[in-house]
Amino acid sequence: MRFTRSALAATALAALSVGATTALAAPASAAANTTPQKVCGSGYKTVNSAPVGSLGTVYLTYNATNGRNCVTTIRNNPGTALSMSAWVYVSDTDQGDEDYGAYTSYAGPTYVYGKAHCVDWGGNIKNVYVQVTGSNCASLKENRVTFTR
Repeated sequence: MRFTRSALAATALAALSVGATTALAAPASAAANTTPQKVCGSGYKTVNSAPVGSLGTVYLTYNATNGRNCVTTIRNNPGTALSMSAWVYVSDTDQGDEDYGAYTSYAGPTYVYGKAHCVDWGGNIKNVYVQVTGSNCASLKENRVTFTR
C-alpha cells in the first residue's frame, strides 16, 4: 500500500512538472506572424479592423457560412507576455465573448453569432484600448474610440 501511494505521488508530481514546464515554455498564443484567419479559423474573412496605437491591430472577421463573427487582437511585435484582450458583443441578442490575459502574440479568438446584427468589438494591448460600437450595420455609421489608461 505504501509503495502504491509513493508511486502514485511520484507519477503525479512528474506529470505536474512536465505540464508546468510545457505551459510556461509555449503559451497558446506564442505564434509569431499570425493572421486573423489563422486565429479564427478557415472561412473567416476580415471585414473590419482598428489599430491599437502602434502596438498592433484588432480584427473583426465574419464567416458567411455560419453567420458568426470573430475578433482577435494581434501584436505587431510578438515577445514578452503583455496584457491583451479581444471582445465582441451583439446588443440585440445580448450575446458576447471575451478573452483577457497576458499573451505573447495575440488575444482571442472570441466568437458571437452576428448575422444581420450590429456588432460591438474591440481589444487592448498594454494600456491602449480600442472600442468600436455599432459596426457593420449596413448604412449606420459606427463609432470608434481609442484611449490610453
